Parts: sequence; structure tokens; C-alpha cells
Amino acid sequence: MREWFGRRVRSGYERLLRREIEGVPTHIAVIQDGNRRYARQNGDSATEGHEHGAETTEQVLEWCQDLGIEELTLYTFSTENFDRPEDQLEALFDLIEGKLREFADAERVHDNGVCIRALGDIDRLPERVRDAVDYAEGQTEEYDQFVLNIALAYGGRAELLSAAQSVLGGVEDGAISPDEIDIETVENRLYERPVRDVDLIIRTGGDERTSNFLPWYANGNEAAVFFCTPYWPEFRKVDFLRAIRTYEHRQESWRTARARRALALLRATGSAELDEAKSVLRRFRDALPSGERERLDAEEFDADDRAAD
Repeated sequence: MREWFGRRVRSGYERLLRREIEGVPTHIAVIQDGNRRYARQNGDSATEGHEHGAETTEQVLEWCQDLGIEELTLYTFSTENFDRPEDQLEALFDLIEGKLREFADAERVHDNGVCIRALGDIDRLPERVRDAVDYAEGQTEEYDQFVLNIALAYGGRAELLSAAQSVLGGVEDGAISPDEIDIETVENRLYERPVRDVDLIIRTGGDERTSNFLPWYANGNEAAVFFCTPYWPEFRKVDFLRAIRTYEHRQESWRTARARRALALLRATGSAELDEAKSVLRRFRDALPSGERERLDAEEFDADDRAAD
């Protein structure tokens, strides 16, 4: 009875959250933390914890597609994970290999036009995993309705360090002039990149850190971040919708801040920045609280009267 009641409450809360959500992020990145702690909590092996986590991954993929999200990146195996005991690594590699091949052959993947891509230092992975990566990418490379990125052997600092070393090597060889180094120069030397910058990072398991995950594409885009306590196998649709709501609130705050900065600039300058401030204010005016919008309207009315005089 209690379990039935809990499901009814969650279902009602899901419907409430869904009604509150007006827009969704384009690209979500997920740090799937807590598989092993979940296993210990339930008296299971680490491998069983990861298997339960893989079931959650499939659900999240469905939720993304239902909401119209266009890209999902999963932090599946980090460079730090190579330090785990050999037996755990082999079990993880077996699971990753199996899931990649399963996804590549799944009807729902092909029916929904899911393009599977791997991000990271793939050459460090065992041959059987690299073969599974090639198979999954080859089976889905023509699709463009939804992008599923699997971050494997991924480390953000290692990625940026490798890119910096490559740029430095190009300068030393004379292939790159220091004056020509720009964002594109760096991006061309990163791992295989996501299709879109990250709008929202979700981390389960209770830790409040982003763990070296996609720093160029998330931090550079000022992505919203949602931390929650459930372990990854326990992550529910309610948690997912709460994360989306966090993103919406973050966007609203960003729009309001931009509008206020533009309004302050508009009031303080009559220089070349004036046109830019007016343009920004027109774009984000609706993000201001109603009282500020009314004062702005009054100021514009007074300005028109002065111009007429």
C-alpha cells in the first residue's frame, strides 16, 4: 500500500513539474555517480551497481527524447577510473562494450534517429571496447535527430593540456603564428567535440562538484548545474524534471542580469556603447520585474517628450 501511494505521489509531482516547465535545455551532460555506493547499500557487487545504473541511463535517454532535448552526454568512464582494481575494470569494460553494441542494434535508437558518438582518449581503452565504439558510431553515423555522446577515458584537464601542447608544438614548428591563435585553434585540438555547448550538468550521488567534466563546453557556456543526492540507479523522472526547472530558473536569472546591465549602461553613457545597450535591452526587457519595466517605459516617454521639445 505504501509503495502504491508513493508512486501516486511521485506521478502527481511529475505532472506538476512538467506543467511548470516552459523551455528545455538543448544539451544536457550527466555525471552518473553513486553506482558502487548503491551496490554496497543493497549488498550487491560493484558490477551489479553499474548494471542497475545502465538501466537508469536508458530511462534518461527516453526522457530526453520525450521532452525534445537534442543532445545528451554521459560521463561513463573517466581517466581517473583507470586506477580502479583490475577485476572492476574488466567488468566495466564488459558492460560498456555490451551496452554500446546493444544500443547500436536497438530498434528505438534507429526509430528515433539517435547518433551515438564517443568523446575522450579512446585509444587508451581495450581493443574490444574500441571495436564496440566503432560499431556503434558506424551504425548510427547518418542520424541527426538526437545525439548521444558517451564520454570514455575522458578527463577535462587532460583534454585542455593536450590541446595546449598541440598549439605550442604548432607555434614551435612555425605552422601557427601566436597572433593567429583563437578559440577555433584550441577547439580543433580537443577531443571529438559535442555538437552543441552544454546547457545543464546533472550530478547524482550527493557530491557537489563537476569533476573535470567538459570544462571547455560547459564552464565556457556558463552551464547551469544541478546536484542531487540519489545514487544514479535511484535517479527518477522527478529528479530529472527538477534539474530542468533549475536550468529554467538559471536562464531567467541570466536574462534579468543582462537586461539590468544593459539598462545601467544605457543610463550611464551616450557613447558608442549606446546602440549595443539598447539592442540588449530590447532583447531582454521582458526579463525585468514589472516595476522596473514600468519605470523604463516612463523614462522612454519622458525622453520622447524632451526630443519633441
